[in-house]
Amino acid sequence: MIVLPWFAKELNPNTRCHWATKAKAVKIARKYGHGITLAAGLNANTFKGYDGKLHLWIDYYAKTRNYPDADNCLSASKAYLDGIADALGVNDRRFVHHPFVKDETHKGGKVVIRITKGAENEN
Repeated sequence: MIVLPWFAKELNPNTRCHWATKAKAVKIARKYGHGITLAAGLNANTFKGYDGKLHLWIDYYAKTRNYPDADNCLSASKAYLDGIADALGVNDRRFVHHPFVKDETHKGGKVVIRITKGAENEN
């Protein structure tokens, strides 16, 4: 399981900011996604020999009860997902996303990702 902090506001697709500000936030998020994935014990050997789709079960725990919608959360998490793909040594085209915005909040917000080889009941 990969636990990441809530994404930077500059990564939200509805936020308008200078391109350089967004580029900096993307770079930081991608590095963070990469590092946290490795720290969670996942690396290029984790799915070695498996060429199928990888299912990402993504749970979003917002900072407040002003819940964002799942498609915006997924867009804002793109840099995280690129970092995860880098750490796993896979092309992110293999990812099948299953985003869920949870009803419960978390102080500061968080993004929890589980990666499986198949549907939720499979591993």
